[in-house]
Amino acid sequence: MANNIIETVMGAVVLTVAGGFLYFAYNNSNVKQVDGYELKADFSSVSGVGIGSDVRIGGIKVGVIESLDLDPKTYEAVLVLRIKEEVKLPKDSSAAIQSSSLLGEKFVTIDPGGDEEMLKDGDAIVYTQASVNLEEMIGKFVFSGGGVEGGDDTKPAADSALSTGIE
Repeated sequence: MANNIIETVMGAVVLTVAGGFLYFAYNNSNVKQVDGYELKADFSSVSGVGIGSDVRIGGIKVGVIESLDLDPKTYEAVLVLRIKEEVKLPKDSSAAIQSSSLLGEKFVTIDPGGDEEMLKDGDAIVYTQASVNLEEMIGKFVFSGGGVEGGDDTKPAADSALSTGIE
């Protein structure tokens, strides 16, 4: 009988510690819903970001991506961003998709503009820059010869013009 009580108490302690860990992880993980206003931004490519990805200004999280959709007229990706209410953005702000490291997570970064008029709920960020596709860049570099022009690649182009006597 004493073993059953000890096992029950130990089980309760383990469950309490696990519950505390989950509570701590949830509060520090930034997965909570962001309250604020909605902005839209059109991008030619949004590869690497998804619903719940961060929206940052100067490296600080100020919102999340709420939805992704395709505009049937322009065939551009439309991101709906949820920005914290206390963060006011000028109308001429720009948005870009960036990566935290070479192979790290991607996020939307916003560079605030200088306009005195602020974006409101439902407005669009006009100036956007799409995601850089690392695989495509490496492929272009590898299959283009690494930037070396065709012909005699032992001499730089400026030296070849001088050696022919052309002035």
